[in-house]
Amino acid sequence: MSYKFDYKTRYMTRGVSSKIPLTLQIYLWNLIDEKLKKNEDLDYLQIFIVKNNGRNLKIIHKQEEPPYKNEYKLKMVNEYVEVKNTKIYVIDDRTHSTMLFAEEY
Repeated sequence: MSYKFDYKTRYMTRGVSSKIPLTLQIYLWNLIDEKLKKNEDLDYLQIFIVKNNGRNLKIIHKQEEPPYKNEYKLKMVNEYVEVKNTKIYVIDDRTHSTMLFAEEY
């Protein structure tokens, strides 16, 4: 069963809001939106692993059911310099979607 990740009911924790630049937050939501536009099945849990190598950000987007994994590289811009290696979850519980750090789960 696919989840909707409705743009009208999207939230994030204070941790994500304060430590992840808005442009990166939007980029992660857009990765989910692209899957929705293609009518791909989405698991309730979307996982983003963000790795900072000092020149680029590498983002691994995955889910468990159905299995999915894709990698993206973003050119480093000033606002991304402070982004640390981290894991971000986006969870849809059918009434709203929340972006949070894995350790906040």
